[in-house]
Amino acid sequence: MNNRETGSRYEEKAAAYLKQQGYEILEKNFRCHTGEIDLICRHGRYLVFIEVKYRSSLAMGSPAEAVDGVKQQRIRQTAAYYLYTHHLSQETPCRFDVVAILGEKVELFQDAF
Repeated sequence: MNNRETGSRYEEKAAAYLKQQGYEILEKNFRCHTGEIDLICRHGRYLVFIEVKYRSSLAMGSPAEAVDGVKQQRIRQTAAYYLYTHHLSQETPCRFDVVAILGEKVELFQDAF
């Protein structure tokens, strides 16, 4: 299984988990010139931009640690573009969550950055 297939598999696992937590999945793999957002959801009054990170072990660090400052900035820029292209106000309540998957364990970090 290549990296893209692995990523897709765990993004689907994250989406299923989020649905169980009351999230409504709006988009998967939103891409534009600034980057990509794995999942865009509605959760209560929030529009939520979600990064999914998978690691099979802690050998390369925890999955959540992989969402560093550079990655966070890219996600913020892509989220701003999403708001713009979908004619949503900059005042739309938004949140950035991370779903970290270690092996088969799923952990959700709400309002991660």
